[in-house]
Amino acid sequence: MRIRPIATVLALCISSGGLALAGNQQGADAGVKDKCPGYKVEHFGKVKHGFDATLELAGTPCNIYGKDIQSLILSVRFDTKDRLHVHVRDAAGKQYQIPHSIISLDIGAGVNEQGSSLRFSYYHDPKTGFGFEVHRGNDIIFDTTGHPLIFEDQYIEITSSLPQKANIYGIGETPDYFRRDSSNSTKTLWNRDAADPFRENVYGSHSVYMELRQGMFHGAYLHNSHGMDIVLANEAIQYRVLGGTADFYFFAGPSALAVIDQYTELVGRPNRIPYWSLGFHNCRYGYKSVYEVNDVIANYSLANIPLEVAWTDIDYMDKTRDFTFDPVNFPLSEMQKQLETLHNHKQKMVLMTDPAIQHNSSYPTYMHGHDLDVFIKNADGSEYIGQVWPGYTVFPDWFAPNTEKWWHSELKQYFDQLAIDGMWIDMNEASSFCTGSCGSGKPEDEAPVYPWLLGSAEPPHRKINTTDLFLVPPYAIHNPLPEISDKTIETTAVHSNGVIEYHVHNLYGYMESKATRDFLLQRRPDERPFLLSRSTFSGSGALVNHWTGDNAATWQDLHLSIASVFDFGIFGIPMVGADICGFNGNTTEELCARWIELGAFYPFSRDHNAIDMLPQELYRWDSVAEASRRALAVRYSLLPYLYTMYQHSVEVGWPVARPLVFEFPSISAVVDNDRQMLIGDGILISPVLQKGAVSVDAFFPSGRWYDWYTYVEVAGSDANITLDAPLEHVNVHIRGGKIVPIQPSALTTAEAREHDYSLLVATDYHGTASGELYVDDGQTLSSDHRWVQFEYADQVLRIGHRSGGSFVIQQKISRIILLGVPDVGMVFVNNIPAISKISSKNGSIVICDLQVDINNATTISFL
Repeated sequence: MRIRPIATVLALCISSGGLALAGNQQGADAGVKDKCPGYKVEHFGKVKHGFDATLELAGTPCNIYGKDIQSLILSVRFDTKDRLHVHVRDAAGKQYQIPHSIISLDIGAGVNEQGSSLRFSYYHDPKTGFGFEVHRGNDIIFDTTGHPLIFEDQYIEITSSLPQKANIYGIGETPDYFRRDSSNSTKTLWNRDAADPFRENVYGSHSVYMELRQGMFHGAYLHNSHGMDIVLANEAIQYRVLGGTADFYFFAGPSALAVIDQYTELVGRPNRIPYWSLGFHNCRYGYKSVYEVNDVIANYSLANIPLEVAWTDIDYMDKTRDFTFDPVNFPLSEMQKQLETLHNHKQKMVLMTDPAIQHNSSYPTYMHGHDLDVFIKNADGSEYIGQVWPGYTVFPDWFAPNTEKWWHSELKQYFDQLAIDGMWIDMNEASSFCTGSCGSGKPEDEAPVYPWLLGSAEPPHRKINTTDLFLVPPYAIHNPLPEISDKTIETTAVHSNGVIEYHVHNLYGYMESKATRDFLLQRRPDERPFLLSRSTFSGSGALVNHWTGDNAATWQDLHLSIASVFDFGIFGIPMVGADICGFNGNTTEELCARWIELGAFYPFSRDHNAIDMLPQELYRWDSVAEASRRALAVRYSLLPYLYTMYQHSVEVGWPVARPLVFEFPSISAVVDNDRQMLIGDGILISPVLQKGAVSVDAFFPSGRWYDWYTYVEVAGSDANITLDAPLEHVNVHIRGGKIVPIQPSALTTAEAREHDYSLLVATDYHGTASGELYVDDGQTLSSDHRWVQFEYADQVLRIGHRSGGSFVIQQKISRIILLGVPDVGMVFVNNIPAISKISSKNGSIVICDLQVDINNATTISFL
């Protein structure tokens, strides 16, 4: 830690006015904010692994969006070598903070300042008061110089300077291009049920961001559940938060993967998925009966297109009520038969569950919850009643002491009837179709009309009560609705612990995820749960997986889906994908073909569309069916590699799907490339994203790359290369220097896992390559495992193992493809001539009929 001299501070000061954006009330307040006094440091002292100080308001309160808080506490802690914690909180402890019991952050062992990659310095400026800097070496990665700290009961503002044209990634959830517009953009964090509008806030809240400077990454995360705007403009990043505290964590990097490792170490590593979840999934909202779903399952098989999981939306429910089955169209007995048939064919079933519970005394789930007092309340103590699919609904209060008991009991009865393989929790922002407790005082049998059927896209609006500052906060975040309570639970609704929804809105989906995952673990203690959630928060990846919500069947949404997948890799939720072919609107044959060619490589790969739209199962068009067979054949061949990459996610947080800039940060041409996708670090997907295109301009970093299908080498030179891309073809390339384990494709993951392995040994210009294979039983939490390591150099392939696992791999290596190796005459396994068949293909060698045991250290020589 160091204190900067005032003279230096004055030389570096910049304007402390607000960051003015079009349509933002902040611009009108810039003059007022110039008068905000900031804070001065008092009672500074060292503590173990850091520093503490008291901050006192340095002048007359400005009270711009609330009441200035007089006394603050600054805590600085060096959590780990590469993580710094800087927390500014109110001395009285009245501001809401996320309880450790809700999100248990890793506190780190603590290091001294000399043992940290990051340094902290603070200073006092006569005009703007207290500020601080975070340093990594000679680089200042977070700098509040010249910007006053504003800390009020309903508004916190912290501003850090950025370089020109800063490379910022993360902050969401929002459909946007991957590299954020740092010149003029506002990212709003307020969980919202919205059909993926471009650059607006949608289902989840993630404040973490990464910045790339001079080939190195660093990151920052604000741990706060309140609504906020994060503004990028005027060469600065500015946080405008509706309450709580300024609880920051900084990550040293210096690589993108290192930042994500450091972030997920803090908020929680991604959950362990079952192997089957890497297969292809099919769903739609609007299946009319269990029999129609049966036909869909059969048609995939007839079309020879892999189908791992059959999903059903709320259509299966009786009157769209949770834990029920439509007795006519989805009778329980037929659903049980469908599940049995799926299991007999090594396939799975996932069904939807929503949090909203119909407010009706004839509905046992409601009455059980009512008797246990588990629902959110109005201020007068009555149950808060909104509107969702079943009509007037109440909402589980995840803070109430009996809610988890009730939720688990209802789920137990549900699973006792139909033991589905995974769960899908939706509408958990939470979504409501009206504003406020619109069902209060209404007859419980009244069935309100869905608002959009009345000719309005939004609920009929009430008169806005500007006198209640928790309904209408003094600062208006950029949530594009008249009130922040619109389409969700009202912000003045009260939880069991007395906390109002205003403070914890963004945690609703996270808390439902936690309660639901806990049930699945109790139900099947040693089985890895599969749980998909629409609403997420920081740390949700430890609990759930995600799809990007109600996208549209448009070419733009096809493109934006890549950036969304990348975003969630940063957010620590690597098992993510978009609705293939688009959810809203009617897709086209061409768009659907191009979408499955990309979507086959999403970590979570599922076709899904909306009610009343044209069917879009992959077998509906001949060209789409063929494109699907080809692309999914590549995916299923890559399953061992995908699963290995996902284990890296589990252990160190690394995303499965990655942008080129994560692997090639020094190449300026890829800083905004969100039109291609790396799988791990070794497979490059270059999809067609434009209507009518039959070629694609793909960027290839310098080095050797090999066509997946033909093994033809592509010489990368940090430039675009035009590739042919007929309608049924997606370009896939293997990166030189990598060894990729594969298995023959099949219609299910279980069948594919039974086959022997092949190794794609893609040599670089030095004639070397390396890779890994992770194997376990793919199902249980207690499974033993084995990490297999491959190294190729000087025409010798060495197979070794990491210590710590002894899982016995039954399958052998039966085929090795040496890419970029022109000639091999003989093969020796542990110095013994191997019986094998050797052939050549486009400058590469294919060696078949091997039987190499992966469980033992082995040397294979090629002469």
